[in-house]
Amino acid sequence: MAKDFYEFKPYNVGRWLVWGGYALILAAAPMLFTSSLAHTMLSQMGIAIIVCLSYNMLLGQGGMLSFGHAVYSGLGSFLAIHTLNLVGKGQWPIPVSLVPIVGGLASAVFAVLFGYVTTKKAATPFAMITLGIGELVWASSLMFPEFFGGEGGISSNRVAGPRPLGITFGPQIQLYYLIAVYTFVCTGLMFAFTRTPLGRMINAVRDNPERVEFVGYDTQKVRYIVFIIAAFFAGISGGLAALNFEIVTSEVVSGYRSGAYLLFTFLGGATFFFGPIIGGVLMVLAFVLLSEFTKAWLLYLGLVFLFMVMYAPGGIASLIMMNLRVASFGRLKDLWVSYLALAVTALIALLGAGVMIEMVYHLQLNAALGPKLNFMGASLNAKGADSWFGAAFVMLTGIGLFEVARRQYSRQWGEIQEFIEKEVKRRETL
Repeated sequence: MAKDFYEFKPYNVGRWLVWGGYALILAAAPMLFTSSLAHTMLSQMGIAIIVCLSYNMLLGQGGMLSFGHAVYSGLGSFLAIHTLNLVGKGQWPIPVSLVPIVGGLASAVFAVLFGYVTTKKAATPFAMITLGIGELVWASSLMFPEFFGGEGGISSNRVAGPRPLGITFGPQIQLYYLIAVYTFVCTGLMFAFTRTPLGRMINAVRDNPERVEFVGYDTQKVRYIVFIIAAFFAGISGGLAALNFEIVTSEVVSGYRSGAYLLFTFLGGATFFFGPIIGGVLMVLAFVLLSEFTKAWLLYLGLVFLFMVMYAPGGIASLIMMNLRVASFGRLKDLWVSYLALAVTALIALLGAGVMIEMVYHLQLNAALGPKLNFMGASLNAKGADSWFGAAFVMLTGIGLFEVARRQYSRQWGEIQEFIEKEVKRRETL
């Protein structure tokens, strides 16, 4: 029987609020943080968000652990910087704002070539092949200086080509808003991809490839197509990086860069779409700010990664979602004391460990300056037994108190989860 009335589907208000808030943050961020350093960092955050989201298309959505994703963001950077030089010479009459798309298309072409071999296998063989291709491209970057620029890289000037509305992209604020537009659009497109049949199918390939083949799909072809799409967005991020730094070196295709994408995508939370956004922000904060505070920043980063793998393998996004679930049942207020105790005791342990790490680094790297050093306003003697004893005492005390707080928290968390399960069953019976 045909319907004799129209049926309207209501708007998803929550989704509109989330995306509206995301756009507002991107638009208002440079107005709140007005320094040149802040604008530079915000620009790098936008670039990092795109590349981490593109990497998560492989890792989080497809279960493809890649050790060579920097190949595609890096090659996108190189093609973009070459294109920018052609624009500057007047040989390509395209606006600078479209240069990142050239980088994306170039990376997609490379993914068509490399991805056909890479996606023939899954799981560990896939990871090893990506590692091999990454090392191959990095070695080639030193063997072909005509294209890669050798050790000095390739430089350019982004103030070139047509200037619509007088926009030159010379000032950092103008480039930031270009990056913000690309970040918002690419984020939206990658989120839309997760809602497509192909996006659902790559999830199925990740979870149960045998059943996918049983129902008639070619798992290699699904992985191959997604690999190309991920490379396209990685290339866009590389093109934006070329505009931002105006120089591209062989470091952009190194295994070190690929490892950074993996680490921060995991820290942000690969199992949730917004996790890599958090990871991208953390990556810039670590590389720009943390590296200025201490020479041992990579060690601190490794320790954070270690503890996240041990205690929160789902990343920061999983912690947020778990606590939102608890809050939806009105029980988050029961945990604030435990969270405060965990934070304070963890800081105490970190303070003691930090003192010991800084003293070791001072003895190894700054021995000529003598044993004295300052750490967080305190004067320390790297060769004094009292400094070492005090640091060890603070660290061990913090670890002991943290363990007590953790056990109390685990007990409370278990009771709250039992309450939630009972409440869910009660609501199902209504």
